[in-house]
Amino acid sequence: MLNRFPLWKYLLIVSILLVGFIYSAPNLYPDDPAIQIRGQSVALKITDAQMQRAESALKAGGIAVKAVELSPQGGMLRLAAAADQLPGRDLVARALGDEYVVALNLAPTTPAWLRSLGAGPMKLGLDLSGGVHFLLEVDMDKAVTARIKVYEGEVKSLLRKERLRYRSLPQQDNAIQLGFADKAQLEKAHGLIQKSFPDFALTEAERNGQVVLSLALTPAKLAEIREYSIKQNLTTVRNRVNELGVSEPLVQRQGANRIVVELPGVQDTASAKGILGKTANLEFRLEADRDAPKAATESFEFREPNRPPVALERGLIITGDKVTDASASFDENGRPQVNIRLDGHGGDLMNRATRNNVGRSMAVIFIEQKPVTRYVKQTVDGVEKEVPVTAFKEEKKIISLATIQSALGNSFRITGLDGPGESSELALLLRAGGLAAPMHFAEERTIGPSLGAENIELGIKASIWGFIFVSLFILAIYKFFGLLATVALGFNMVLLLALMSLLGATLTLPGIAGIVLTMGMAVDANVLIFSRIREEIENGMSVQRAIHEGFDRAFSAIIDGNLTTLLVGGILFVMGTGPVKGFSVTMSLGILTSMFTAVFVTRAMVNLIFGNRQLKKLWI
Repeated sequence: MLNRFPLWKYLLIVSILLVGFIYSAPNLYPDDPAIQIRGQSVALKITDAQMQRAESALKAGGIAVKAVELSPQGGMLRLAAAADQLPGRDLVARALGDEYVVALNLAPTTPAWLRSLGAGPMKLGLDLSGGVHFLLEVDMDKAVTARIKVYEGEVKSLLRKERLRYRSLPQQDNAIQLGFADKAQLEKAHGLIQKSFPDFALTEAERNGQVVLSLALTPAKLAEIREYSIKQNLTTVRNRVNELGVSEPLVQRQGANRIVVELPGVQDTASAKGILGKTANLEFRLEADRDAPKAATESFEFREPNRPPVALERGLIITGDKVTDASASFDENGRPQVNIRLDGHGGDLMNRATRNNVGRSMAVIFIEQKPVTRYVKQTVDGVEKEVPVTAFKEEKKIISLATIQSALGNSFRITGLDGPGESSELALLLRAGGLAAPMHFAEERTIGPSLGAENIELGIKASIWGFIFVSLFILAIYKFFGLLATVALGFNMVLLLALMSLLGATLTLPGIAGIVLTMGMAVDANVLIFSRIREEIENGMSVQRAIHEGFDRAFSAIIDGNLTTLLVGGILFVMGTGPVKGFSVTMSLGILTSMFTAVFVTRAMVNLIFGNRQLKKLWI
């Protein structure tokens, strides 16, 4: 029988629409401004005591707290007003101290029953919801110091290989100082170093009865190290943001030594802040011999308490920048470990060092930048205030000290970690790439909508008026069938919002333009169908046959037109960036939902209303 769907098809359409309503519903619940708290280390857990201190600090500062939440990942304080976030963060950070990361966030208010189904609101871009802005400053002096330390180890290894005796002297102005017993030894070392290390400017001097060779990097090499450091850190920060799954982030260089990071929408900003700011580098060193001179050794403490310090050689085997891959797992005893894979050069250096030192112990040193905050009084706008000034103290501690059983190569493992959380975090940091130099947060603030609240409101109004005018047009032209098209258009908007929420797509202001365009395209499909039905009736075809032929014969034209537009949307997404991508996402998803609603949903409604009736005339 014409114009009748089987029962299963009606049930399928209703099920799809029901799912659409469920997964678009979270967008009706706005987020709460919040302050998030987590430990600087994964092993440092947040307890009720810290949350009570944080809440008391906010109340003492006159900031209203809507709710306090505690989870294994950290704590959350929901606030009543977004304007309270920045001053609230400062109050909580001062109350808890430097051992905790305090960051700004947006806390969802979606009901629990929707969250249990995996439903959540759409992510909004910076131009709609704002986000968190970090300004990271790269410590270039530390980058130069670290590179010189590596060069120093290589130079001394070369001199030992050539059996040239020297004495290590303290560095002066980032210059390596080597003392020699006589002029002949110095001249021989001078020629050897100049040939092997052309990036050093060498100078000779006499000091305290010995001749001294000073090695200082050339200005060109210093500029190269600084440029490499900022580029490497920029790449690492991008990789870390990608590992965190942040949608539509902005990571770009600013000036000579700064990196801007903007995280839009709902993100775990406390976790992001902890991950982005950590140097999390590694150093691999051999344990020093008992008779080694003190000038050639350096003492380090263990991260584990109650273990005595150990003297290690100052020379480095490799650092964490040689790591190409890292993954967290467990050893045969169920203890957490990190599996390390090195690049070719790092593997050669590790093999050379361990091959000649089987039976000796090798230490893995974990390097962190620990924040130290002090408060100084400053006059701001005629009012004396205490302003936080944060410095960073480098902390190096041993996480593993193991005996070398055999020569190591490109792959090995690190043990001695606090727990699975720390092993996962260390693996993430190493996998994303080591920082060439430590960084600190020079600035953190929330970002308001970049185009302004007025423009956003106008964009939403444009969508509403677009829906109204399209509906009025289709109603005026096609009467009752226009009403069915308008209902289908409403279903289309619901499905589009649900699909964007399910896929985690980010809605931007250009994306709203894509939604408005989708409305016109959705109605365009109905116009083709209804026009075809009208033509068939005018040609003398029966009403039921005209309805059937109108949907069937217009279908191929609808498919062709929408597929070509979908192809353009795919090209825009692949080739475009930022706003162009936002537009292409909503337009492409809107094409898919409009094809479903315009063809199947509209036809289902037409079949239910007209499919079982004997009609001689149709008002269309």
